[in-house]
Amino acid sequence: MDGWLTGDKCSPKKQRHTARRIYNRLVEEHGYTGSEPTVRRYVRFAKLALGIDIPCAFIPCDPEAGHEGEADWGTATAILVGEEIRLKFFCMRSKYSGKHFVRFYSCERQQAFFDAHIHAFSFFGGIFPVLIYDNLSTAVEKVLRGRDRIEQESFVKFKAYHSFEARFCNPDSGHEKGGVEGLVGFARRNYMVPVPEAATLEELNEKVLRQCVSYGNHKMAGRDRTVNELYEEEKGHLLSLPEAVFSNVQTSAGRADKYATVIVDKNRYSVPSRYAGFRVKALHYADRVEIFIGAKRVAQHERSYGNNKWILAPDHYLELIQQRPMAFNSARPIRQWRKSWPQALNKLLERFCSAQGETKGIKDFIAVLMFYRDYAAYEIEAAVELAIENNISASDGVRHLLAYTGGADTVIAPLASWPSLPPPDIAVYGQLGGVQ
Repeated sequence: MDGWLTGDKCSPKKQRHTARRIYNRLVEEHGYTGSEPTVRRYVRFAKLALGIDIPCAFIPCDPEAGHEGEADWGTATAILVGEEIRLKFFCMRSKYSGKHFVRFYSCERQQAFFDAHIHAFSFFGGIFPVLIYDNLSTAVEKVLRGRDRIEQESFVKFKAYHSFEARFCNPDSGHEKGGVEGLVGFARRNYMVPVPEAATLEELNEKVLRQCVSYGNHKMAGRDRTVNELYEEEKGHLLSLPEAVFSNVQTSAGRADKYATVIVDKNRYSVPSRYAGFRVKALHYADRVEIFIGAKRVAQHERSYGNNKWILAPDHYLELIQQRPMAFNSARPIRQWRKSWPQALNKLLERFCSAQGETKGIKDFIAVLMFYRDYAAYEIEAAVELAIENNISASDGVRHLLAYTGGADTVIAPLASWPSLPPPDIAVYGQLGGVQ
């Protein structure tokens, strides 16, 4: 056992023998028949004698109000649109009050890192003069001796814009920002159990933001005031927010290809098919991509951080597919959409094809899909259900239902300040033609 423990001195901290592992090896490799508690007692004293994993003593600290904050990333599972995915979540915490901010992202890229800070600064209503980090690659280009770091140039500009100082922990010294390390675990256990579900990433972030706000009423152990009460005391010490929000946007120029897509960061984003071949400019935000032709925005998509993904808006291809209806069933935008659209649309498509023939039926069905441009999804789905019930087999019928089943007639109240005129005296008309 002493040999195994001595060898651990050269092993990574997270890959050293535990008492349980030593007990299992003794049983498996040496036929040990004693008890596990006996092994545990020996290992505990042996580690102290060998100077391995000696418990550290910590100094009680009283942080200065509004001076330091800590930031870190965590990883958790969430369900978006019914699909289980792994997400990153950013945490920022006040060392003094314990007030904290949590926000989900698809990745830990620098643009997401900056976006998280911007949202956190807005949440806190100011900026901590000092922020403490691990040696994140999004902030640190190279770790030098001691506390010295060569920082990423873009991070230096971000710091300068917001006037805060960054301090980085020593390698493998997470205790130097123990508050936010604890927050990562707290958020995962309390905000992400059970596994959170949402339709969009933004909806998920709204949920966790409400939980962060609610935490302000919490009173931490050893404190006689709530988090919000302590925060009100420190808020006046924070740096002011800049007048203009930091421009955390990247740009690229290109041309829409023959598939009416634009390549942005190794992924393809669609534009309306009529713009195939046009020169475009793309703005890359942390959460979305906007595509412009001149000053006109022609497309906006939720940003994808995968590789070789096709992010297609079905609406961009409807006119083109209507011209080539036999491509309907194999068209990628339609196939992607059909995975989530209501079953009633499939029934309506079958009815149209049965009544009009496949080619005309598909063309007319695409006309129904175009209604999504002008009506809410729930209105269209209600009209489609009604069309099926009433054996309607043409888009004109669905259009009629949308136009005339939109709810009660609007009642226009009289204008309060409009002059009110007395009713005319129609008795004078009786004098016409000599009638008295």
